[in-house]
Amino acid sequence: MITRIAGGNLVTSNSMQVTDVWIKDDKVMHVGAGDFHAEETIDASGLYLLPGGVDPHVHMQLPTPAGPSSDTFYTGSVAALHGGTTTIIDFVTPQPGQSLVDALEARMQEAESSLIDYSFHVSPIEWRDTTAEEIEACFKRGITSFKIYMAYKQAVGLEDNEVERVLQTVGRLGGMVTVHAEMGDEIDALRDQSAAAGKLEPDAHQATRPNHTEADAVKKVIDMAADASCPLYVVHVSTRESLEHIRNAQAKGQQVIAETCPHYLLLDESKYAGTFEKTVKYVLSPPLRTEADQKALWHALKDGDISTIGTDHCPFTLAQKSAGKDDFRKIPNGAGGVEHRIALLYTYGVLPEKISFQKMVDVACTQPAKIFGLYPKKGEIKAGSDADLLVWDPNTESVISSKNHHQNSDLNIYEGFTSRGNAKWVIRSGEVVIADGELIDSGVTGKFLKRKNILI
Repeated sequence: MITRIAGGNLVTSNSMQVTDVWIKDDKVMHVGAGDFHAEETIDASGLYLLPGGVDPHVHMQLPTPAGPSSDTFYTGSVAALHGGTTTIIDFVTPQPGQSLVDALEARMQEAESSLIDYSFHVSPIEWRDTTAEEIEACFKRGITSFKIYMAYKQAVGLEDNEVERVLQTVGRLGGMVTVHAEMGDEIDALRDQSAAAGKLEPDAHQATRPNHTEADAVKKVIDMAADASCPLYVVHVSTRESLEHIRNAQAKGQQVIAETCPHYLLLDESKYAGTFEKTVKYVLSPPLRTEADQKALWHALKDGDISTIGTDHCPFTLAQKSAGKDDFRKIPNGAGGVEHRIALLYTYGVLPEKISFQKMVDVACTQPAKIFGLYPKKGEIKAGSDADLLVWDPNTESVISSKNHHQNSDLNIYEGFTSRGNAKWVIRSGEVVIADGELIDSGVTGKFLKRKNILI
């Protein structure tokens, strides 16, 4: 079947042009004028054509003591599609003693209900005699990125010598390590001190994770990655001090890549003032920072020091968050956002000219695909690419609310935000799955994506 998307303004990471896009089955067949016979035509006049969004950082049904994060792969993918995202990279977090390969296979089964394509970062949570060969076995299954945690030492966090071994192994194999960089031991001590002083409300979460606990960890792991000759991807960067360490490493030619999230660009620490019910939804790690940090992140995004925008999508319900009603240390960390990423970047980045439209496409679509070995199948609209794209209508306006969002939660950290534009049509693998804002669920699910080594 041939579909023609006619007369849209095609926006890529480096250009804009009014043109046609022709799709045959599940691939882009041709970009530009053509005399092919189209069985279906979508009139995109006055609208924008964008590659389907690639969110490199989501946590669907993540296990926690308060229960799994509230979006399954199905509900989370529905939310993603409504926001114009057609590919996600989630995580594999094994149980202690469990093989990384066994954990990967179990996670792949959980993801089979996803309506969009997916891949994973695999997280070694300990170093055992077999861990190196397990990492290599994951490579053979198409996994080329591995997530480490420097925080959460009592659960998934690694000690320094274990971090070094992961970096050395992944670097030798030609992959990439992604890192949650916070000084876990120091944070644990600060949290316990706060509890001992009777400071147990959600605002203590922010107070016990000051800026330097992220920045010091970023500096430390950058040095360790340099010694191991391993490319490093720093997830959810939130502080201006971290950016300085990242810039310094990049200036020396080290492969250090930075990601940030919409909540660090748009929300600040003032959200922690108020009642438990009003503030608990903002308990996520790292915490929200200052307006000065926000400004630094926007500048770094524009200048290219930050390469990608992920969401760290990990929603919980108020009931789940209430596990920490009497002790902030028991609040499950995380919030949703996969549905709002592109709309927020367009509204608060492109329209006020903090970033260009092309830059938005680059950080939300193209760079995540390039960095994690999915390009040019994903993150691009050109002949041979997967037919994942969205038709963006800039003429709409809506107010974000937990009452009308699609994520499976009664909380939304962007509650009350006005957003301009929406994904009028979303096409995944050549099939229209969102039309005029409505989901068309044909029952066809997404597929697991085997990835190549990194492409920078």
